[in-house]
This record gives sequence, C-alpha cells and structure tokens, in this order.
Amino acid sequence: MPLRVAAPLAVAAGLVLLAAFPPYGVWPLAPVGVAMLGAAAHRRRMRAGAGLGFLTGVALFAPMLEWTNLHTGYLPWLLLSLLQAGYLALLGAATGWVSPLADRWRAGWPVLTGLLWVGQEALRDRTPFGGFPWGRLAFGQDGSPLLPLAALGGAPLVTFAVALLGGLLLFLAWRPWSRPAVLAARRPLAAGVAAALAVLGAGLAVPTGVRGGGDQVTVAIVQGNVPRLGLDFNAQRQAVLNNHVEATLALAARVAAGAEARPDLVVWPENSSDIDPLRNPEAGERISAAADAIGAPVLVGAVLLGPGAGQVRNAGLLWRPGTGPDLEQLYTKRHPVPFAEYVPLRDLARMVSSQVDRVRMDFVPGATPGVLRAGPAVLGDVICFEVAYDGIVRDTVTGGAQLLVVQTNNATFDVAEARQQLAMVRLRAVEHGRAALMASTVGVSGFVDPDGRVSGATGFNTAAVVVRQLRLGDGRTPATVVGVWPEVALAGLTVAALLGAAVLRRRSRA
Repeated sequence: MPLRVAAPLAVAAGLVLLAAFPPYGVWPLAPVGVAMLGAAAHRRRMRAGAGLGFLTGVALFAPMLEWTNLHTGYLPWLLLSLLQAGYLALLGAATGWVSPLADRWRAGWPVLTGLLWVGQEALRDRTPFGGFPWGRLAFGQDGSPLLPLAALGGAPLVTFAVALLGGLLLFLAWRPWSRPAVLAARRPLAAGVAAALAVLGAGLAVPTGVRGGGDQVTVAIVQGNVPRLGLDFNAQRQAVLNNHVEATLALAARVAAGAEARPDLVVWPENSSDIDPLRNPEAGERISAAADAIGAPVLVGAVLLGPGAGQVRNAGLLWRPGTGPDLEQLYTKRHPVPFAEYVPLRDLARMVSSQVDRVRMDFVPGATPGVLRAGPAVLGDVICFEVAYDGIVRDTVTGGAQLLVVQTNNATFDVAEARQQLAMVRLRAVEHGRAALMASTVGVSGFVDPDGRVSGATGFNTAAVVVRQLRLGDGRTPATVVGVWPEVALAGLTVAALLGAAVLRRRSRA
C-alpha cells in the first residue's frame, strides 16, 4: 500500500477504534479498525510500521483519554496518550515484521493478528509502574455477542476474538478485486465469511449467568454527589460525607414509611467520606447515624491516614449498625494510580511538571484482596481503576466473593470516563458469573447482571439512590478457574510467531 494511503488509513484506524468504545459504543467498528491498521502496516519495514502504529495510537488514545486533562492541564494527558500510543507503535512494527508469515500462510493471517493484539495488551497492561489497561479491545465489546467469551478466557480471549475478526477482514479484503480474481477466490472468501460467523456464533453459544446461584440480597447504591467537580471536589470540609449521610437517612425514611424495601447492604462510593472517620469522631458519628437508621451495614469509601507519617490509604471499610467500623473487614486499594495517588521518581517527575506536588501524600498499597464479609454477602471490593486489572478482580472471586463491588470517584473526570469504566464492570460480571455494581460519587452508578445487562444506571453529576435485589454467586466460570493462563498461552504464541518470522526472513536472505 502506498505510504500516502497508509498514513491516513492508520489515523482513520485509530478514530474507528475510538468509536467502538463508550460513550459511542459502536462495537462492530473494532474489528474494522484492527483491519485498517493491519493493512496499513503490512509488508512495511519495522520503522515505518512503528510510525503507522503510533499514528493509530495517537488518534485512539488522545481523544479517549481527554478526561485526564480536565483539571490537571494538558501535559499529563499528552504524556499518557503518547505513552499508550507507543505500544501501538510496537504493534505496528510487529505487524510489519510478521508480514512474510502472513503472505506465506494467508489462512493464518487472522490468528497472527489476534496474537499480536493480545501480546501488545499484555505488555501495556503491566508496564510501566503496573501498566494502564484502558482501551483494551475487550473493553469496547460490552454490548457485543463476543462478550460471553469473557466467561471462558477473560478479557484476553475477547480481545483475541475481536482482533481475529479484524484479521479475517484483512484475509477477505487483501486481494485483487477484478471479476476473474474474485471468481477464482470464491472458496477462500466463503471460508473467511464462515469463519467470521463462527466466531460470533461461538460468543453467543457461551452460557452466562450466576454460577452456583445462592441467596438473594437487596442492595442500595448511594450516589451522594459532590459540591463541585474537579480536584477540589472535597475542598468544602465534610460536605461529601454529609451528602452521602443525608441520602442514606432519606432512604431510611422511605424504608420506615414502607415505600422502599430495607436493603441488606448499602454501598457508598470511593472517597464518600472526605474525612478519616477512624480519626475524626464527628465523621464517625455521622456514618454511625446513617448505618443505625438504615439498619444495614454500609460499605464506606474513605481516605485513611497512615500507617506512617505522610502516608494515606484509599480504603473500603464496612460500617455496621450498632457497632460502627469493622476493622477486620477493611480493604486497602492494592494498585494506587501512579502520578495521581502516588508519585514514583518524584524528584525526576517534578522536573517534567510541578503538578506532581499536588499529590502531597503517597497512597500506600494494600497487600490482600478485597474480600469483605458483610453478613448477608461476601463482597469482592475493588476501587476505581482496579476494575481494569484482571488479577485484582479475580483474586476477590477466588477468595470467596459472591458479589462484585466497584467503588469509584469520577468527580475529577467526566461522563465518558464513567461509561468506559462501567463497560469494564460489565465484562467482569460476565467473566466471573457474578452480579456486580459500580458506586460512584457523581455517576455513573448502576447494577450489572452476570450476563452483562445494566439496570438502575444513574445520571452524571447528580445525587441518586438505587435499590435492587441481586442473586449471589458461589460457583466459578472457566475464566475464573484458568486465570492468567489463556493470556500466557496467547502471549507465548505471539513470541513464537515473531521468532518464526525471523527464521523465515533469514531463509529468504540466504
């Protein structure tokens, strides 16, 4: 393909991929974007392939991550977008590198495409500083017939299926389109179409739903809202906490009047207590008043001081009626966000931007999964961006979680970010056969069935209380059982493909 065509095609690939993700959600465009990048980078030298992949990455990530510049300026957004685009540059280089394999075994082109995308995401999800999995192909398939594949192999398998479909489009389209050539290729074309339909049919054939269905519980999400959006959402002392207390007291009044069923559990979002309730008696008393009034345990999101000087913890803490905080049922976020909740290499980072000093105290990571025993249910608690990390969510389910809970604070972002996060919750519910919920300070909050359907979704930047009855899950899906191994196997095959291309290139030179 001439470079004058390939370069704009690579940019268009990123924009097409972007449209597959929330808030747009046109999931069929994801394989199209994969195919467009594959076509642009095919038969390129590695440097040219990297450049084309980088163009795709910038076109995808710069608008997708625009919410990161709402309150911190353009530099963090620009650096993060360019870093993520760098991984697609590696993908573009790898696509050019394996072109001899795709040309020699044309029927294997779809599989090669799937492997390269899984390998790229496996690397991006883990590096640097623990990785940033936003924008995985799987997270744009929340309304797709491919979503049930998550129950078999998690997000990596869904990504593989999406990229495989993109590779099938390449297989079908990369040929002369004169009438004699099309007639001569009728069988390969028919086989490619049949394979695409088989991939989609495989997704529809996978059963989803509660695994080992247990008791039903009534759960309330309290979205108390904040005085103002932005980094100073909690600048008005105790206002965020008061919003959540008042909303819970209002729910208790409706329960007492018989207008609402009494919940077995109330979930508040991340940072719903803007004051450490374990050290501030007034804050603790307010939460106790809410828990006592509703007569159910409240999962509170709080920033707790310590354990050391200048350190804090982002925690989910169970607050029981009558007895107060249950310190044995406390989850500390295991994966604090670098440069937002802690600053690695602070002195060096300060040379790039003084904005890093807005993070005055580093958040300390927790060491144990968020398995909280709330009485009527065992919760799998993850906080905010942790929902994007496969192992953090799975660890709660293997630890006994019957209900997945995502506590988040979207007050420093926008509705697009919130909807992208809810799409991840939908995948996790299907992946582990568990009902799930997302509780946000400002929205979007909502409940998710184990088949991925959303109910009770709230608006953005508003106060809301939603109550639903959920069925607990106790069994395990194949994805829960096998864990990281499908990704390991696919990544291993990716390395084998890269090595195979090297051997083929060496033989062609000999």
